[in-house]
Amino acid sequence: MKPSLQLRQTQQLALTPQLQQSIRLLQLSTLELNQEIEQALADNPLLERLDDPFADCVRVAASGSLEGRATAPERESGSARGDDEGGPYEPAGEGGRTLADDDERDYPQLAAATTSLREHLGEQLAATRCTRRDRALVQLLIDALDDDGFLESSPAEVARMLPAELEVSEEELATALRLLQSFDPAGVGASDLRECLQLQLDRRAADTAAGHPRDDTLRLARAIVDRHLESLASKDFSRLRRALRCDDDALRDAQALIQQLDPRPGARFGSEHAGFVVPDVIARRVRGSWVAALNPAVMPRLRVNDAYAQVLKLNRGAAPGLTGQLQEARWLIKNLQQRFETILRVAQAIVDRQRSFFSHGAVAMRPLVLREIADALGLHESTISRVTSRKYILTPFGTFELKYFFGSRLATDSGGATSGTAVRAMIRQLIETENPADPLPDGRISELLAEQGFVVARRTVAKYRESLRIPTVSRRKTL
Repeated sequence: MKPSLQLRQTQQLALTPQLQQSIRLLQLSTLELNQEIEQALADNPLLERLDDPFADCVRVAASGSLEGRATAPERESGSARGDDEGGPYEPAGEGGRTLADDDERDYPQLAAATTSLREHLGEQLAATRCTRRDRALVQLLIDALDDDGFLESSPAEVARMLPAELEVSEEELATALRLLQSFDPAGVGASDLRECLQLQLDRRAADTAAGHPRDDTLRLARAIVDRHLESLASKDFSRLRRALRCDDDALRDAQALIQQLDPRPGARFGSEHAGFVVPDVIARRVRGSWVAALNPAVMPRLRVNDAYAQVLKLNRGAAPGLTGQLQEARWLIKNLQQRFETILRVAQAIVDRQRSFFSHGAVAMRPLVLREIADALGLHESTISRVTSRKYILTPFGTFELKYFFGSRLATDSGGATSGTAVRAMIRQLIETENPADPLPDGRISELLAEQGFVVARRTVAKYRESLRIPTVSRRKTL
């Protein structure tokens, strides 16, 4: 084929660096956004942060309420304006609806230092009178414990792993293990769950000062843990009654005693701290209607350094590198402003369509899809998906991800529709109010929902129950 030159004109969509940054910032979570901003502050000397990202942290209690001072009245003016000529991006300026403190700000409490399991056991070992060799062997076993307090290797296996010149016998390690198992918490140093529970029952029997349970209840609990732990886990009470030759009252007391034991005695000393979510948006009732407001604690206040900006303005073209960084700083401030404006618009649209939820809870959730919000705001579905992913809203019923308010559509007898989230809430309510001795099977739950006008198949009930992490009917049954 003969080579030739051809001129062809085509059109294609090109994402500018500013647009790429805007899309990336929109899909970041609050934590990732702060990391992105810190990196930008480190790389760009023309960018300044006016706020302390830790000073205004809004602490969200487990109940979903805000811990802090009273909040200022809602600002109902337009969206926040950043100054293209170097002014700061102020969330409380001409900004979109935000909540700001009108009194001195609360500061998060510093987490108290926690004691690890090994430190806790080491303190007890230091207060124990024993030989230096025994102390070293017990410390060796402490170091071999897992995070739950179990010793997966037997004394014989540990002895084989030690150098032969130490001449450590299996009997010495067994003695050191018995000393370790006498420490607090009870059950530490066990090889499996059965031994862990037996050690705790032995400790209860020895602790007469605290008022230990009746001897017959303790003997029955020991027998269950020793020989019938699988039957108890599967709640096969008929087999337990036949094997132990006891009545329901005695079996109920023994089960209650076993349930008081800790299957993971070392877990309470874990060094990991439970995380919490700081909401991006807060829903409040204002004059009888629900309004979404941005949380100022997650909104950074950035500005361009005035001194650098003035120097570059007076000496145009003198420092092309700094001129580029000045443009990048302005882009970041503008894109941050756009990010929060979009989050607020989407959140308010969700609140408007799910106002029944904010008044009555999950049972009043209506079906909602991304397309409905996208059409209402004139945005693309992918934009709505980015906005609602890992963004959270504080409601009277707790803090939820924005994606929580979207659900599938289920038909009702009246010809209407309800949300899958509402059906899940009703399933949970039915199970929470069931008779523990005669729990509701999935088929019966389906019938009860049908009586209320909701067409839900048994398999759908089972799927929703599993998504709620509710066990099967056989595992919910109690004496």
